[in-house]
Amino acid sequence: MTTGNSRAISTNQQGVHEKLDDVVKKYKTSENLRPIGEHTQAAFNHVCEWLNGDFSNIILDSCCGVGESTANIAKMSPSHRVVGLDKSAQRVDKHGHYAAGQDNYRVIRADVNDFWRLVRRHHWQVHKHFLLYPNPYPKKTQVQKRWHASAAMVDLMAITPHIEVRSNWLVYLLEFAQAAQQYGIQSDIIEITGDKSMTPFERKYRASGQVCWQLLCGQEESR
Repeated sequence: MTTGNSRAISTNQQGVHEKLDDVVKKYKTSENLRPIGEHTQAAFNHVCEWLNGDFSNIILDSCCGVGESTANIAKMSPSHRVVGLDKSAQRVDKHGHYAAGQDNYRVIRADVNDFWRLVRRHHWQVHKHFLLYPNPYPKKTQVQKRWHASAAMVDLMAITPHIEVRSNWLVYLLEFAQAAQQYGIQSDIIEITGDKSMTPFERKYRASGQVCWQLLCGQEESR
């Protein structure tokens, strides 16, 4: 019996976008020269102060919304420092309702694209990177708004090969896996089971009877 009322993904795209490989190749050889936004630089500096010069054993939770997932990840990984990122001050300001009683994580408002560039530039040692239920931009014409088909993919892939992406749209994860292959990264996709939900979106989708999926990117392929 379903208890939620979340609508399933509506899309005019069937299967992996036919231009995905070309788009990924184009951005793979490009460089983002846009200046870093002031508020994201300030947020990055704040996190660096909290890390106190130790940039190892870090977990990123990008597009974390209200930060419920960040708190959950911090509980599961007490020996790591977890940084949750979201561009919306309104969502970040709601984190208090979901906060965990521990000090190994922070939820920060920042432009994710810029923050990734700074992480890469400063050589953080990121243990794992979570992207849980990013906006799927399901219209066929929106393909370049998806993370894996955007200019940000270069920085995303450079931070760590260990990435976990979740979505209720399987095509999104199939595309992400195909894009990651161009960077020599292998992936597995599995259905999410069990009773515990990582995010409010996951809880809402599953309560509505939707299947949610998990993509796990791993080690680089041998060349």
